[in-house]
Amino acid sequence: MMSGDTLALAMMAFAIILIMVGVPIAFALGGVAVVVALYEYGPPALNIFVLRIHTLFQDYILLAIPLFVFMGFVLERSGIATRMFDSLRQMLGRLPGGLAIATIATGTLFAAATGVVGASVVTLGLVALPAMLRYKYDKGLATGVVSASGTLGILIPPSILIIVYGPMAGLSVGQLFASVLVPGLLLSVAYTVYTIVLCTIKPSAGPTVPIEEDTLSWPAKLADFAVAALPTLLLIVAVLGSILLGVAAPTEAAAVGALVTVGLAAAYRKLDLRMLKEASLQTLEVTSMIYLVTIGASMFTGLFIRLGGGAMVAELFLDIGWSPIAILWLMIVIVIFLGMVLDWLGVLLLCIPLFTPVAAKLGFDPVWFATLMIVALQMSYLTPPFALALFYLRGVTPPDVTTHDMYRGAITFVLIQLAVLTLLIYVPAISLWLPRLLFK
Repeated sequence: MMSGDTLALAMMAFAIILIMVGVPIAFALGGVAVVVALYEYGPPALNIFVLRIHTLFQDYILLAIPLFVFMGFVLERSGIATRMFDSLRQMLGRLPGGLAIATIATGTLFAAATGVVGASVVTLGLVALPAMLRYKYDKGLATGVVSASGTLGILIPPSILIIVYGPMAGLSVGQLFASVLVPGLLLSVAYTVYTIVLCTIKPSAGPTVPIEEDTLSWPAKLADFAVAALPTLLLIVAVLGSILLGVAAPTEAAAVGALVTVGLAAAYRKLDLRMLKEASLQTLEVTSMIYLVTIGASMFTGLFIRLGGGAMVAELFLDIGWSPIAILWLMIVIVIFLGMVLDWLGVLLLCIPLFTPVAAKLGFDPVWFATLMIVALQMSYLTPPFALALFYLRGVTPPDVTTHDMYRGAITFVLIQLAVLTLLIYVPAISLWLPRLLFK
């Protein structure tokens, strides 16, 4: 019989190998857990897995996942993003890189209303990318802005990632929402500043809309924006405000948000049975995937920690003799590297149960540490070769936009994300002042 530490290492290595060769993450993690449990403890060990699954399905917070996902898909199909982009294009088109700035603003608003990256990236790709390409924007800038703005949905509340992260790390989802809100908006501002500077220095990268096409007066532009965006802004304020102020739990706020979103779709005359059916089926698909992976990872990490793997990982980090900040950077690098080959859910469920106890022993604020991990996980959407956001975007880009253009554009925004992540590490107050204000 192998020792517990050796068996834990073996199951980690075998799970990673299975994932790398293409076995779905849920089956790789859950399958390895079942085999090792039977080897080490025999058939009675399977009862523990049943109890863990039962506990998982009883988690009230996780019920917010299908509600927020449904909310995102209804918004996507209601044409609200198209209306927002068109109104912002009218307002910002005369600025250097104005269409790209309008894309970032639309992506930020859409992220705050959905929490689903795939829907945001595809919607922006269909709405904003053709407009930028029509005005001869640099293809790298155009695709980079769309993919980076779309990934804000993983960071700006109501993020599905945060709803999964909170219960796993034993943290309040409301506190995490508050802690990532400012970093998410900071990233949006950083994207905008970069776009303005680039297009001012190099106007050909993001030409302004010709003056003859700027036909609306400013009162007309503001009225158009009010019709297009204010209902969504009110929805965002109602849902996030009720969570951040402690009026409603995330699940309750998600239920209200889903209902109001259906009402918005009806008000815009986009609501019909076909749209509801498609949004419901997509919600079922995404939610089932998240729950299936979470079940497999829960089985894996539970057994891994029981075998002593968690303590072994903690000792490994703490015994290398590095400073706490150096160890923090090591954990971030591991998350970013794994994000290049795995999706965010796989990285989250593999790393967070192991890294959170290490962070606690190093004396890091748990909310601050979680914020850093979430920002690092956001980078996984843009870092090749996996780069899920680019895969989503590839499905809606015209043939003359090459994969090289998309990678070229994404790398710049990955560097911006890394710069903001570095700022958050050395200035913790950026992410901590709001949760400390709201959750005293």
